[in-house]
Amino acid sequence: MDLRVGDVVEVLGEAEILATLDERGELDGLPFMPEMLRFCGQRMTVHKVAHKACDTISHGRMRRMDHAVHLTGARCDGSAHGGCQTACSLYWKDAWLRKVTDEPAAPEKDRRLLPLLQVNARKPPGPEGEERFACQATELHRAAPACLPLKDVRQYVTDVKTGNASMLETLRGLFFAVFNRYQSITRRVLPRWLLIRGGLGWGWVPKGKPGATPTGTLDLQPGELVRIKSRQEIVGTLNHERLNRGLGFEEEMARHCGRTARVVARVERCLDERTGELLQMKNPCIALESVYCEGMYSVNCPREFVPFWREIWLERVEEPVS
Repeated sequence: MDLRVGDVVEVLGEAEILATLDERGELDGLPFMPEMLRFCGQRMTVHKVAHKACDTISHGRMRRMDHAVHLTGARCDGSAHGGCQTACSLYWKDAWLRKVTDEPAAPEKDRRLLPLLQVNARKPPGPEGEERFACQATELHRAAPACLPLKDVRQYVTDVKTGNASMLETLRGLFFAVFNRYQSITRRVLPRWLLIRGGLGWGWVPKGKPGATPTGTLDLQPGELVRIKSRQEIVGTLNHERLNRGLGFEEEMARHCGRTARVVARVERCLDERTGELLQMKNPCIALESVYCEGMYSVNCPREFVPFWREIWLERVEEPVS
């Protein structure tokens, strides 16, 4: 539909969407999930045009997506996937939307759609009988089978034309990507004394020390106000793989250091996107309100992941006096 950021669209009714899906409840390999049904018939705004996506299954790649968008406020609540709390931004194929006309259409219910989606939201059990799920994230390689190389300039033209990013943001993102590619190559072939800032990627998050990482417990609850600690303080809690008890800290997260935000959830469950297995976290993580990955260091990827934070990376802030 040649959609742009800010366009208002209407999500089709259940009967119309069912007509676009195959026997797996998918269109072009992309599942329409049970969590999306609550948006049927609603008028919503295009937040980003989803013409590309960071590959979280095979890290380090960008994949091409066709005829899809992200809608403002439309995130997965995990209700049909074991209560997963990753809160992914949902993909919407153009075929599931219509441009808004003067009169809203009356969405038609179809009792066949929900059972179809529920059945296909699950994968066969794992080797030890563990429950496994299928969602838009686990099926990304089928929904976006082609890799998108850095040198493909069409992605940058699309970013600007659709309003995903300004010209300046696009050039900045390309510069960071080229610089990080250079750093990755030089780390392998040059002696350390010739490296730029030790070969770190832009954003400058160094590795920590080998060994066990420290923990901290604040028992934070939704609604509480916190401040993200400084980069230096957080790096002091990381090991040589930039992990704290298995949770990574990356350059995109470092951009939020010093920011104040409210706790939106204690994250205890998330899907393993490689296997579909629902993981139960031994130590809950924290999700913060309106804190997303903005894709600055990944050529303006529009997925806007919700980063997870260890409590040792945060500190409580007193509520401002009204």
